[in-house]
Amino acid sequence: MRLIPIHTGNFMLDGGAMFGTVPKSIWQQINPADENNMCNWSMRCLLVEDGDRLILIDNGMGEKQSEKFFGYYYLNGIHSLQKSLNDAGIDFNDITDVVLTHLHFDHCGGSLKWNTMKDGYELTFPNAKYWVHPAHWEHAINPNQREKASFLSENMLPIQEFGNLYFIGEDLTISENISGVLAQGHTESMFCPKINVNGQTLVFMADMIPSIGHIRPNYVMGYDIRPLDTMRERADFLEDALTHDYTLFFEHDLNVECGKVIKTDRGFKLGDHGKLSEFLG
Repeated sequence: MRLIPIHTGNFMLDGGAMFGTVPKSIWQQINPADENNMCNWSMRCLLVEDGDRLILIDNGMGEKQSEKFFGYYYLNGIHSLQKSLNDAGIDFNDITDVVLTHLHFDHCGGSLKWNTMKDGYELTFPNAKYWVHPAHWEHAINPNQREKASFLSENMLPIQEFGNLYFIGEDLTISENISGVLAQGHTESMFCPKINVNGQTLVFMADMIPSIGHIRPNYVMGYDIRPLDTMRERADFLEDALTHDYTLFFEHDLNVECGKVIKTDRGFKLGDHGKLSEFLG
């Protein structure tokens, strides 16, 4: 099995929105904001080579939205989905499975791209099965007013129209080595993959714990639809991570790919951390 972080670029979001009720005087120590209160975040995805399957977990924001749309998020960095895959020796056509943790635009926008004529969309990964949890799919295509701006129909509906949409089953299993856990705090039925690699477990945190700054259970994003559930789920998960020695993979942390958690008399905090290769070889 081979695991490769796939960096799709960085974007900026309001620091207050990312940390909710936590004061700026606290969160800015590890997430410095610019003059507009914007902090920089990664869109770090993960490629898993599992036997004869090439499984991509999330795919960033994509490139098909308008210049005005992208202008809200100050895209930056040297990486892109195609460049990172190509650097790993992978072509779009090689991907056999795309696992979408959830359907907010910064996690699934790369699923589709403009066709040659730019009058319609085509699958970025034409040979892939696109996996989504069914409860989340229904939630996304019938969005509430709070999340409506994050669920873009052009990121979702063409997958179904092309016949490449597959639903994650009740056992939450993608392959022999990839299962997952569901989280309900950030959005309905977000799927966080758990990957068994060489006897170790790596958990792709998606937006349950988007960065190292969100390890403390009460550091909840303003975007979460059920913040009290986020706190409970995060605390329960971190206890499990300690018990089973999970390695956590952070999708949105600008500098830290993955790490362990420890517990002190002041609660959970980041332990050993660094590049994925330093943990799994």
